[in-house]
Amino acid sequence: MAPRTLQQKLAILSDAAKYDASCASSGTTRRDSRDGGIGSSGGTGICHAYTPDGRCISLLKILMTNFCIFDCAYCINRVSSNVERARFTPEEVVILTLEFYRRNMIEGLFLSSGIIRSPDQTMGDMVRIARTLRIEHGFKGYIHLKTIPNAAPDLVAQAGLFADRLSINIELPQDASIRELAPEKRPETIRAAMADVRLSREAAKEKSHTGRPPPRFAPAGQSTQMIVGADAATDRDILKTSANLYSGYDLKRVYYSAFSPIPDASAALPLVKPPLMREHRLYQADWLMRFYGFEADEIGAAHPSGFLDLAIDPKLAWALANRAQFPVDVTRASREMLLRVPGFGTKTVTRILAARRNGPVRYGDLLRMGAIMSKAQPFVTLPDWHPGALTDSAGLRARFAPPPEQLQLL
Repeated sequence: MAPRTLQQKLAILSDAAKYDASCASSGTTRRDSRDGGIGSSGGTGICHAYTPDGRCISLLKILMTNFCIFDCAYCINRVSSNVERARFTPEEVVILTLEFYRRNMIEGLFLSSGIIRSPDQTMGDMVRIARTLRIEHGFKGYIHLKTIPNAAPDLVAQAGLFADRLSINIELPQDASIRELAPEKRPETIRAAMADVRLSREAAKEKSHTGRPPPRFAPAGQSTQMIVGADAATDRDILKTSANLYSGYDLKRVYYSAFSPIPDASAALPLVKPPLMREHRLYQADWLMRFYGFEADEIGAAHPSGFLDLAIDPKLAWALANRAQFPVDVTRASREMLLRVPGFGTKTVTRILAARRNGPVRYGDLLRMGAIMSKAQPFVTLPDWHPGALTDSAGLRARFAPPPEQLQLL
């Protein structure tokens, strides 16, 4: 078999990387090459590159290799999978990154990998790529490295010195599922690696006895990804796991990826993929936990099944399940309660609190502030608006849910 060209490898390994969702870069420290080097990185949301369907992203997002010695049942690149394999050398990844940058096609690199030979061997090659870009070529662009499960802590520590962000995939929301579907991985090892990254980031913020700050360590923080629908975990289970990760390991983001059935899959996996709307609702619920003060349990408790309502957003579902707390008097309610009103975003609430210093807020004022009053009407009172019996009406959910659709017979 003739050796594959660089272009052929790129086609295989860029396609193999599409299953990894955790590639946003918000929070990184801004670098630029005005004082030497090559490239630059912005301080917010780099996630652009060119995909086969024409969407524009600006990261070179690839696997170093899709060979893997692990046999995770949910992974298309598992050792028992019959997929086309390829492998970049570290030098080829460096060349690709620099040449794509020089052609103004990317602003950085997102690098993950299957595990070949051993976790330490693979992680060592990834560190070598990042070091070569930073030290030998002065590359100032964004670098995101997906750390390898079970790799030695000192290799992860080295990776954090060259990468803007590190990510360690938790894979599945429940430990029992990880042990069943990914027998070579241990949830305790994954969490220990996350803890090491958190401690290294905290140490990098403290000045030494000389007064000089230590070297930066993964300044854009760490993230993780969970597969949704590969096991029996409810949305409530998933959100509780996310809440624990945010509080325990100072994660910047938890990404949710809907399970996609793969060829020759294990009988332990579902045959049908979950609806993509479930993934979308989890992101909305995650946003509520991070910015609106909601707890995972109360979001999940909105429906007895523990699953999020696919027809309406989680905030609205919570409000409908807790109607006793409404309607809210907008002229007097606390910030915490205003944030729980459907149709009110964080900016709208900030504007309401500022406007209240100058007098009562009225219906028209809320419209000008950006409130979605079509959602908020049943849940608020104002000097010129009262919902009356609307808050407790039996048909309130139907007012917001999409109309039923006629299914096709064929």
